[in-house]
Amino acid sequence: MTRSELVTHIKTRQTYLCVGLDTDITKLPQHLRSHPDAVFAFNKAIIDATKAHCVSYKINTAFYESQGLKGWEAMEKTVRYIPDTHFTIADAKRGDIGNTSAQYAKTFFEVLPFDAVTVAPYMGEDSVRPFLDYAGKWTIVLGLTSNTGSNDFQRLGLAGNDEGKKLYEKVLNKTASWGSTDNLMFVVGATRASDLAHIRTIIPEHFLLVPGVGAQGGSMAEVSHYGMNQDCGLLVNASRAVIFAGGGEDFAEKAREAAKAYHAEMKNYLSKIG
Repeated sequence: MTRSELVTHIKTRQTYLCVGLDTDITKLPQHLRSHPDAVFAFNKAIIDATKAHCVSYKINTAFYESQGLKGWEAMEKTVRYIPDTHFTIADAKRGDIGNTSAQYAKTFFEVLPFDAVTVAPYMGEDSVRPFLDYAGKWTIVLGLTSNTGSNDFQRLGLAGNDEGKKLYEKVLNKTASWGSTDNLMFVVGATRASDLAHIRTIIPEHFLLVPGVGAQGGSMAEVSHYGMNQDCGLLVNASRAVIFAGGGEDFAEKAREAAKAYHAEMKNYLSKIG
């Protein structure tokens, strides 16, 4: 999916919600647990219930890989079931030496039809380049996360010519030069939404994938205020707050209600940028 197509979907549907399919098999509704293909059955129902209220789905691969072959098959069926009108993200956080990254890129962009994959930039440009070399695909680089451990490295102060800067700022600046606003996004956590104002001074035009709204306590209002640009420039992810909004046989309807509420809030914020 191209940037212009993504922006059109956001403005046409008036939502920038990304539904995270972090499908924890231990949290599935009781009536589905004996289903021979429980994870896909759950995901299919969630997609059907929420697709009118979102523009993207993010599949956290860990929840599928941990189930072995059956989980991998459920992931493949899920991504192929998602409509072409929705931006698909493999939240895999890959990143390795070039020839290994090339195989990861092939996995998610050729074997599986994802639009984007999340990557860790720690090993440098040659570990990210194989993903960026795919035309029409997106690389989503970890920029600044909101977990407690982000203080261990991401917010460390630099010395020398970069004195006064933090490591995450260097990562954003450097990584942005490897691609363009048409194929490169950044992950920025929502629970420190005020950081988005500063990040927008570094990468004003790039799309940001923002997790942490909902169950993790991030504020949609703050994320939208600090992070939105003239193209919207945001994909705000909600996972547990949507897919596990209900735990009974009406789980899909509860997910629809949760997604619809986010949609209504986002529509209001989008109206401010025209």
